[in-house]
Amino acid sequence: MSFAIADEYEPQRSSAPAVAWIIGLCVAVAFLEATLTGNALMSGWLGYRATDLGERRLWTTVTYMFVHGGPVHLLFNMYMLWMFGRRVERAWGSSTFTWFYLWCGVSGWAFHWMFTPRAGVLVGASAAILGVAVAYASRWPDDELYLFGIVPMKVRWLVVFLAALSLVMVVVNKGAVGGTAYAAHFGGMFGGWLYLRTPNAQSIDRLRRRIAPAPDYGDDPPRAVPRHSSRPREREPEIDDIVAQSKAAMARTRNVMPAASAPAAPTSMVAARAAVDMLLDKIADQGMQSLSNDERQLLDEMSRKLRGG
Repeated sequence: MSFAIADEYEPQRSSAPAVAWIIGLCVAVAFLEATLTGNALMSGWLGYRATDLGERRLWTTVTYMFVHGGPVHLLFNMYMLWMFGRRVERAWGSSTFTWFYLWCGVSGWAFHWMFTPRAGVLVGASAAILGVAVAYASRWPDDELYLFGIVPMKVRWLVVFLAALSLVMVVVNKGAVGGTAYAAHFGGMFGGWLYLRTPNAQSIDRLRRRIAPAPDYGDDPPRAVPRHSSRPREREPEIDDIVAQSKAAMARTRNVMPAASAPAAPTSMVAARAAVDMLLDKIADQGMQSLSNDERQLLDEMSRKLRGG
């Protein structure tokens, strides 16, 4: 099976404690079942039966997902959880992953209760794990694995295949007692799909789309710009002409009168102020680096005049 190692949006966590705890708990229950209690007694304590709601044994709607029907059942489920769960937990965090896992497991029980109410004892983590597989496929749909160790398949199509298979088998086995709990499988997948589409779901893909990239302001220090800086860009080609006219008028003024005793001609000041106003517009739209040397010189000269220098 091949996975992408990470991407820029995926937090880099080296462990998945929730997955480890779930696997450890399931293995511990299986160990007690094999050494002390036996399969029937453990399933009777923690597995879900059709009569449990009437007897107010409500805890079995959750505890059923930590009991398994044998070593093969346990091994396959734990392998699936390890394969899909670790990366989802690293992306979401342990707390969110744990609640999502339990939600999918309870959703599996609800579908089992609605569509196969007379079935036997419900045990196994398959419903919760298939819900985790849905979350994995929604985040990394193009990762590949080998179905039955032979057929290469992308995760998205594997999840679609398992959902379709579960739905078909629910219809085919309607009214049957015992066997694989396909209704619970489909319920866990549906619960995971529904969770990912609620407004407050912890979906990494949805969160990524909501976050807008921060604007790049560069390294230049902030400068004040006028509020009327959103002028049409069609006027920008006029800047060079205004700068040239302003510099020529100011040069003529310096040649005719001493700078210290005679004020600048009104027309030159109007042209200079208009040129500065346009330059500020240009800075607001394109940044300080867009100014030419003549434009920078004009800004500096007007700045000195405004400071009285």
